[in-house]
Amino acid sequence: MSTEQERMRALSSPLRLRVLRLCQEPRTNKELAELLGTNPGTMLHHVRTLVRTGFLEQEAERAGTQGAREVPYRATGLSWNTPMPRESRVLFEVFTQQVADLRPDDLLNTTWLGLRLNREHREELQQRLHDLAEEFKQRGPDPDGEPYSLFTAFHPDRTSPSGQI
Repeated sequence: MSTEQERMRALSSPLRLRVLRLCQEPRTNKELAELLGTNPGTMLHHVRTLVRTGFLEQEAERAGTQGAREVPYRATGLSWNTPMPRESRVLFEVFTQQVADLRPDDLLNTTWLGLRLNREHREELQQRLHDLAEEFKQRGPDPDGEPYSLFTAFHPDRTSPSGQI
């Protein structure tokens, strides 16, 4: 299996995608298992897959609360530009898992609209949204910031077959 195929396969798991989001700051296998409600052995398999494919990197070992050896992992950022199989379906599943326990008031700004765009304007909108997200990603975290997520998806609108919106 090629490196690209291995990477695409690694990103086909909603759990691994959630691990990558959590590892924007260093996290141990134990911390990840607790945060995601999964068995530490299962989590270790996913963490090792992400390390092997270059999506996570091991940081310096540290002593845990009771002196035990802990190994934190941090996301490398490689996933940002790696093609994903069934991309939108996997990302949608991750999104629904992440918002499942939120109160309605926690969804700060939800927008759902139908647009009628030609190819040029659709590509322009997609590029502008991507560029805006990339700009904020490149800024890095605000020291006094709180964690937020952003999810966008373009899809054909099958609810308006006549093109009327």
